[in-house]
Amino acid sequence: MTTPLLLASQSAVNLLDARSLLAAFGVLGVGVVMFAETGLLVGFFLPGDSLLFTAGLLCTGTADRTVQFTLGPLLLAAATGALAGAQCGYLIGRKAGGALLARNRSQRLREGARRAEELLERYGYAKAVVLARFVPVVRTVLNPLAGALGVPVRTFTVWQVAGGLVWSVGLTLAGYALGSSIPNVDHYLLPLVALIVVVSVLPLAAEVLRSRRAAGAREERG
Repeated sequence: MTTPLLLASQSAVNLLDARSLLAAFGVLGVGVVMFAETGLLVGFFLPGDSLLFTAGLLCTGTADRTVQFTLGPLLLAAATGALAGAQCGYLIGRKAGGALLARNRSQRLREGARRAEELLERYGYAKAVVLARFVPVVRTVLNPLAGALGVPVRTFTVWQVAGGLVWSVGLTLAGYALGSSIPNVDHYLLPLVALIVVVSVLPLAAEVLRSRRAAGAREERG
């Protein structure tokens, strides 16, 4: 009786909804989703930003008392999944080369690959690897692309770890801090998640604006 009920409950999980994923799979699910979204091209649609933020919020026990986590294991699962996933994606790219992305028919992945290439060309390896963490789809594609393009292993590893920790730990702690300070914050969860997604791309937007200003200044001097 238990197994059919378990399968039925898991089959009803909405993979696009952070709360549904957390209710079904808990802390382990956070690590798996982080790994899939950052390491496997099939995970590009998963809600990485909102999952981290919502999981941190639920750690406080003030938003949803039916789904609660302990902060330490959650941070460990999020960081481990994000770092291991990125490294796995890079190694897959080194093995498969550019053919891995060329064979993919997803328009979103193709667009993500184009933006990832632009990041690498415009900002160089280190900055691009860090910035990509904050852009959905791009953070999925850039890792295998970096491997296919021959980005040095040491350079990629150092900067994906730095960016991965800031992204995974930072968003989780942001949710935890907000849940700890605002009663009944779950009433505002959807707009808060939308805000977090917007805020997460601000580093990239700021960098693009800075680069354009610098390019304009060089043209004026030239």
